[in-house]
Amino acid sequence: MSERIGEPASLATESWASLVRTRPIAAAAVVIAAGGMATILGAWFFQYVVGLKPCPLCYEQRYAYYFAIPLAALVILGESVGSKRKVLIAALAVTAAGMLWNAGLGVYHSGVEWHLWAGPRDCSGALEGLGSATDLLNRLERVNVVRCDEAAWRFLGLSLAGYNALISLALAAVAVWGVMAGRRAPSRELD
Repeated sequence: MSERIGEPASLATESWASLVRTRPIAAAAVVIAAGGMATILGAWFFQYVVGLKPCPLCYEQRYAYYFAIPLAALVILGESVGSKRKVLIAALAVTAAGMLWNAGLGVYHSGVEWHLWAGPRDCSGALEGLGSATDLLNRLERVNVVRCDEAAWRFLGLSLAGYNALISLALAAVAVWGVMAGRRAPSRELD
């Protein structure tokens, strides 16, 4: 709350420390939205600027961000207009579950890249049924398969899938913190 009783403080005018302390649900949603946007922008940078083509698993790992970013924006909006705390907490819980699922997918993809286990057949399996040489040449001209079991880029030993797993875990932890802190926060008049 702002200095005036009954008037919600604007997210833009509150200091970060004050926001974390007094409005943990909004603070968690801001971190999730900003972290998710930074991650997607980074993926697009590597795809469109650096020229690294994503594999099918890479695309699948983006879905959680495409879901979490708008949901976090809705949580921020809902918190600022006085929506029910239970609904906002549920949205953060769903975000945490999605990010945990995505972290698992990132670990799975990293394991495929390290050849710890087999990946999906459509992007890491053996080529079968190639047909005649003419058919093979025609297919090769039309098909551009990016393999899931080959890391296109690594930094400090981690591929982009590994970094996705870490980022997803961090965002899930932020969402869980928002749920826990939001449940402990003093009740508002609208709850």
